[in-house]
Parts: sequence; C-alpha cells; structure tokens
Amino acid sequence: MRILHTADWHLGRTLEGRSRLEEQAQFIDELVEIVNDEKVDAILMAGDAFDTVNPPAAAEQLFYEGLSRLSDKGKRPIVVIAGNHDNPDRLSAASPLAGNHNIHLIGYPTRETVQVNIDSTKESMIVAALAYPSEARLAQVLSQSDDEIELRNKYDERIRNLFSHLCKQFRPDTVNMAMSHIYVAGGNTTDSERPIEVGGAYTVAATSLPEEAQYVALGHLHRPQNIKRANTLARYSGSPLAYSFSEIGYAKSVTILDALPQKEVDLKEIPLSCGKPLVKWKATEGIAQVHSWLDEGRDANAWIDLEIHLTTNLSLEEIHRLRKEHSGFIHIRPVYQTDDTELQLTRETNIPIDEMFRRFYVKQTGGAEPEQQLVQLFLELISDEEEGEDR
Repeated sequence: MRILHTADWHLGRTLEGRSRLEEQAQFIDELVEIVNDEKVDAILMAGDAFDTVNPPAAAEQLFYEGLSRLSDKGKRPIVVIAGNHDNPDRLSAASPLAGNHNIHLIGYPTRETVQVNIDSTKESMIVAALAYPSEARLAQVLSQSDDEIELRNKYDERIRNLFSHLCKQFRPDTVNMAMSHIYVAGGNTTDSERPIEVGGAYTVAATSLPEEAQYVALGHLHRPQNIKRANTLARYSGSPLAYSFSEIGYAKSVTILDALPQKEVDLKEIPLSCGKPLVKWKATEGIAQVHSWLDEGRDANAWIDLEIHLTTNLSLEEIHRLRKEHSGFIHIRPVYQTDDTELQLTRETNIPIDEMFRRFYVKQTGGAEPEQQLVQLFLELISDEEEGEDR
C-alpha cells in the first residue's frame, strides 16, 4: 500500500496582505500530478487545511475541488483531520457529501478509528486519526491548576491515553497508522506556526507517540522533519509553501510511505516546486545596487524582504518606483549609515543654526541627511518666529 502524507496547506493565507491563492492552486495541481505518477493508494492530510476558522470562499472552493480531484471519484481514500487553524464544525460539515467520494473529514478528537479499504490492492488501513486536541475540543478540563508544568503533564498524559485507546483497534492484518495535529517536544519550529503553544502547555513528549503505530503522520510544524526519541517512525511532512521569511532555504516536500501489515514502513520525500521562493536582499551599496539587481532580473519570481543601506531619506516616490519595478517586494527597510562623530550635537556657540538642525535631523533619523528644501523651510520658520517676537 502506498500512502501520501501531507499537512499545513493553510489555504487562504496571505503574506503581508499579498494573496498566495494562485501558488496554493499550483500546489494542488502538483499534488494531483504526484499522486498519479507515484500511484498513491491513500492520502493522510494532518490538519490546517485552512489558515483561519472563517476562510475565504475561494480557499474553500480550492480545498473541496482539490480533494475531489485527489480522490479520483472515490478510488483514492483521503483522511483529513482539523488542525488548530481549522473550524472543526465547518470542516466536517461536508462529510455527508465527502463520504460518497471516500473522503473522511474529522473535525473533533474522537475515540473511533477510520478504516480505509484499498479496492485496487485488496488491502486495508486503520488510522488512529486524532484531530487537534485542545482542551476546548476535547470538552475536558485537564487540570484545575494554573501551573504550566502540571498542565503540560496532564495534557501529555491525556494524548497518550487517547492514542492508546485508538490503537487497541489496530489489527495484525491491516496497515496501522496514527495521525494528529500537535506539537511534539523537540520539533524545529518557524515563525509561521501560529498559535499552538509551542514549548508551553500543549506539548506532547516524543515518547508518548504510539509505538503500536507503524507510522505517525504529524501536522503543525512547517519544516519537514522526523521526530527523534519517538518509539516509532513519526514525522512532520511540513507545509507546501514557505509562509514566512524564517522558512528561507527550507526544501518543501510531501512524504510517501510504502507499508505492509506488521512491517517497517519505507519512507521517501517528494520535493515540491510550486510557489514563489522567499528571499532576502541586503543592499549595502544603496539604491543603485537595488536597481542594478532589478535590471539583471534577479529573483524575478520571488517574494523579497529588502534591507537597503542609505545616507539620505528614501522618498515615497522611490518606494513606489521599486514596487512598480518588482511586485514581489514585501518589506522595504531602510538602514541609515551613521557616523558616530556626526551624531554628537556639540554645544559650540559658533555653529550655524542650519548646521545644528542638520545634526539634529541626522541623529533623529538614524543617519539620514535632510534635503536642502527642508533646511530652508526650517530657517524660514525660525525667521518668522524671531520677527514675531520683535513686534
């Protein structure tokens, strides 16, 4: 049996207000191509289908059209659990229709496993699918205490017991998988994961993952990674796109598993090519260097975080010009080069007033030189005030 593990699609998510829906549609297209080329029998989607509990209609349309294409009219079973960003009621509302396509949508933690039958291979898989298990979604108060350590221990114990109950339904003649959307202690995080209490109360020990499962498909962390110290093979598949500049350099992928009952799972990563890369530019030589890079066509299809070193103000006109030349600029952060000796306002009585203003301006702006027109305006204001006092 060949299984694909994916998670953290975050459909509808933006990057500082810039839509990523086109890139997310590219991911769905690529995923459909992968499952066909790799002859995938079933798909596990480990949560955070959407980025918010109230996703835009276009994101929901993309999600359900994508599942329909991936299921191939029910020939390829899909199990989807809610993540911390998903509305569990909203996700599972389509279950009556999705079930007709062999798509299982699980909004809340449940004590029942999902059995998936693969008609083409005459094999079966049992999935201990644990949707995002917050206190609210578990409908259970874990501890009366506000002590974080006690709450973390109680939460870890609860998750361990839930998995234990679910895994009792495994059978020796089936492929047995576990799946959840949780933070496992020791996982490598990024800035784009929001807001399971990473490192806080909602933390599960690696040793609490069920060793009865042949594989534990995890969602929440956006960097693909295996979990160390687990008693079985456990892995975060990662997000399909880079959702923050902290993910620069991370290779995005989905995970393919070949599994037989009571055998070790064979695992491989399939790299993804969809989506725009996120890059950082550091223009230490000023605005001319940025224009030189633009003329070269550097990172023409990327989202860019630009740091530009300057000695004078970056005007709004120049910012608009940069954004017009490249629509991918997300941040444009001027860094003003300073000379410590220039930042010291002296008390020498012979310094002209315009020079005192220039030094004050340099200090207040972090190194920018005032335009001559601004200096002239300041001098006119000073002159008007002195004339008023003489009247």
